[in-house]
Amino acid sequence: MNSIIYLGMDVHKETYNLCAYNNETGEICGETKCKADIKLVIKFIENLKKTYGEDLVVKAGYEAGCLGYVPYHQLTKYGIDCDILAPTTMARSSKEKLNKNDKLDARNIATNLANGTYKSVYVPNDEDLAVKEYIRMLDDTKIARKKVKQHINAFVLRQGYKYEGKSKWTIAHLEWLKTLPIIGLLRETLDEYLSQYDDLCNRIDRYGDKLIELSHEESYEQSISHLRCFKGIDTTAAMTVHVEISDFTRFLNACAFASYLGLTPGESSSGSKTTYLSITKQGNTTVRNALVESAQALVKGRPGIKSKAVKARQKGQDIKVIDYADKAVDRLQRKYRKLINRGVHHNKAVVAVARELACFIWGMETGRIN
Repeated sequence: MNSIIYLGMDVHKETYNLCAYNNETGEICGETKCKADIKLVIKFIENLKKTYGEDLVVKAGYEAGCLGYVPYHQLTKYGIDCDILAPTTMARSSKEKLNKNDKLDARNIATNLANGTYKSVYVPNDEDLAVKEYIRMLDDTKIARKKVKQHINAFVLRQGYKYEGKSKWTIAHLEWLKTLPIIGLLRETLDEYLSQYDDLCNRIDRYGDKLIELSHEESYEQSISHLRCFKGIDTTAAMTVHVEISDFTRFLNACAFASYLGLTPGESSSGSKTTYLSITKQGNTTVRNALVESAQALVKGRPGIKSKAVKARQKGQDIKVIDYADKAVDRLQRKYRKLINRGVHHNKAVVAVARELACFIWGMETGRIN
């Protein structure tokens, strides 16, 4: 039987920390710090093979981070088995939490690889990866627009003005901002803020149109059209969920998918006392945020009443898909009202709906809609 060495890599933009660990003997076979060059990692592995034999099997791994999938693809090209470790799933001792540096991080990654105490990050194909980056650019633009809104609100408040209308960022609110009786440099400042806001809105619209175009490609069209049958899930949300996850069959069941998204509550139990905490927020933040936003839209309106927009999205779809989506929405709307009537805060109720919506999405994507 070939010997297996587990290579933990703490990767950064400029440097890599490497730790080779033998799980059979419990010894560290080698450690080094090198420039962020995959050729130096391969050289380190070749030196290990000179010591332990050419039949040595190396299993490499690193934490998901700023370098994305680059080290993974570079190592697999050289025939090195590699995993990307999800940081929130890795086992860490209390000592490691208190005393942290790159060398210790590499050791911890190596021991997690050896013991299997982690979950690996799914690596998407090139097409999904490109769309994924595009969606994240859209999310970054939305964040930038949110910050500009906050700047405008703060600026107007500092000038002693308060909008008395029902909702902000409507046509009426924007007209109110443009007609505020401020002059000189203050007016120029507000106009610049509004110009930034308009530019970001135009970009978001343009990116959204591109996603609609991408959603009609053969590899996406069926899945996206099915997800859009749910109330609250538009093309952007559907593309976000589908592309970020890519392969839904890697989750054994719907609960495992919801847990991956960090939508399940944490627990602190001792003896007969059980305390449920807030959601874990582990896993994919982008999908979790998209589902919470979708749930915000889903809970509006009366159960059993479909809008014209939802009917239009469902037109031409398989009756089983439509029935599944309608039953899911009806159940989730009623669940939201039950929670609100029990005195549960709106935000908590929406997150509970988002968690169950994730389960229904898993069913839709895996074809378990009967």
